[in-house]
Amino acid sequence: MTTDPAGTVDSDGREAEDDVVRVGILDDHAVIVDGIAFWIAENAPDVRVVLRATRWLDLIRDPGFPVDIVLMDLQLVEQVSIESRIRACRAAGTEVVVVTALDDELSRARSLSAGAAAFLPKTLPVREIIDVVRRVAAGERMPVQPGSRGRAGRAASVTTARAEAQVADAALSAAEQRAVTLYVQGLSTAEVARRMDVGYETAKTYLRRARDKYAKVGRPAGRRAELIRRAAEDGMLE
Repeated sequence: MTTDPAGTVDSDGREAEDDVVRVGILDDHAVIVDGIAFWIAENAPDVRVVLRATRWLDLIRDPGFPVDIVLMDLQLVEQVSIESRIRACRAAGTEVVVVTALDDELSRARSLSAGAAAFLPKTLPVREIIDVVRRVAAGERMPVQPGSRGRAGRAASVTTARAEAQVADAALSAAEQRAVTLYVQGLSTAEVARRMDVGYETAKTYLRRARDKYAKVGRPAGRRAELIRRAAEDGMLE
């Protein structure tokens, strides 16, 4: 591929690869996932769907994850809370746009407080949703309304992903689990140490031991995205 001096368009006038927004779609209704993906393919050459999923674990296990932006349904059959899903994506470097039929103040506050870049109702046309995707890719965010953090709260019911994952037990200690849980939410090793009230080297050791234990049972966790997958599989994201 050749680019113009600005590095944005090749000789055939197509968008350069670096300018394409890589998108994932997570919704437990396959018809919605496929419908959005089809519209994007037909109408948005600057956006590419690189993964589609109807289950949370399928999203984070997909080889295409992490992506630039995930269009994420608020409610899934797995019932892993929206806060944990958003924080896990953000920790992996992925922005989240929540697209939901449940367009109420509490759900909006929970999503935005957890770090979602936008909260959109499913009643919007797909073209408007993709316009928001473009703005988020350009660095725009919807601000959290004053006082929303106090209203956010936790999900009323959370089930663990581990029951469905059927994966080998890495047998992490309580301290290792705590360190991993904090780390996959986007905290640095130093911040994990402060939260756990331990030294930096101790926190680093907890994370290293956790990664080693996962590796020994055939579950790679060397990269943050891989560690997020392992934490989700073991029900640490609630």
